Amino acid sequence: MNLPKLVWRNLLRRKGRFIFTLGGVAIGMAAFVTLLTIGQGLNREIRRQVQDLGANLVVTPKGWCAYEQISVLTGEQLPEAIPMSDVDKIRGVPGVKTAVPYLNEKTAFRNRPVPIIGVWPEAMRALQKWELAEGRFFNDVAEPAVVVGSAIAKQFQLKPGDEFTVRGKVLPIIGVLRETGTKDDIASFVPLPVVQSIYEVQGKVSFVAVQVEDLRQVDAVSLRIQEKANVAVVSDKQLLASILSIVGTVSTAMQAVAAVGVLAAAFGIVNTLLTAVYERRREIGILQAVGSTRQTLFAAFLLESGLYGLFGGVLGVLIGLLGAYVFGPYLTDNAFTASLRQSPVPSLDGATLLWTFALSEGLALVAGLYPAYRAAKLTPVEAMRYA
Repeated sequence: MNLPKLVWRNLLRRKGRFIFTLGGVAIGMAAFVTLLTIGQGLNREIRRQVQDLGANLVVTPKGWCAYEQISVLTGEQLPEAIPMSDVDKIRGVPGVKTAVPYLNEKTAFRNRPVPIIGVWPEAMRALQKWELAEGRFFNDVAEPAVVVGSAIAKQFQLKPGDEFTVRGKVLPIIGVLRETGTKDDIASFVPLPVVQSIYEVQGKVSFVAVQVEDLRQVDAVSLRIQEKANVAVVSDKQLLASILSIVGTVSTAMQAVAAVGVLAAAFGIVNTLLTAVYERRREIGILQAVGSTRQTLFAAFLLESGLYGLFGGVLGVLIGLLGAYVFGPYLTDNAFTASLRQSPVPSLDGATLLWTFALSEGLALVAGLYPAYRAAKLTPVEAMRYA
């Protein structure tokens, strides 16, 4: 008996049933892969944004939650709660190399929300290593002007010399930043004193990015800052861990929902193969009569189940990656993750890809155990009774 030929023929015997069962497996795995890919993309982007922040420590008001911490990375509006007197104290702490204050606000430009970030121009330029694509940078720490990110310039077709309205006040655009691939692309920058004046929050900032002179002294510098000023301090690693824990919890919950679809597909395989056992009892009896062993019959049905897992896994990964590409921007379009720009080409690392295939194949084989056992258990007399 040619076992592979027999299994392949049995798979295609009922083409409609084969297509729908395979489709169930593929769709279940595709949902799982889509959410897994989006979650991994968000993780990569969060890690990159933290690295691009350029700070070893982030000084925040006490009591900030994870949403406000992620807003540090995305440029979203934040409360103004740190007085400039505390910023001066932080700069005077031994071991602090630079302390750059940020004031995160938001305005409406052409009926679209746009982040406005108040900064000390030269300190910010040195921290972020900005380059200009067009125009010039600020000439003064209080120059009433705007430098826009590349994505903002492209979205509104802006160039140096155009006007930019911030809360009803018209400011000239003097420069456009070169694309950085970070939140800076989707923000507009104005000198800190100007933003404080426009938003009537004189002497207040949202948070402070701190670089330390010696990375081995990060914890010691953090304690000194908290002793000098009434603020909270998190390291870049703590900030990353806090945000990833929230995103990881959400991703795990979504993957658990998708796993229900994968389990439903496994039960679909069980149902299909049990039906096949019932329909092929006469054939099973004939095979046993001509010398096929129970182990051979068991292997035949288990192999059939495994092929559902293999083909369904391959289709599921392909459909899942396509789903992440098409639906990823919509699934991440929320206040928590909207500003985290994912790569336009979704991808899974090799280890995750192998694990996904192993999950698909493993569930399919487990689903095939009971039908294969039922087929192998039939005796020739029992099977031939239905001839």
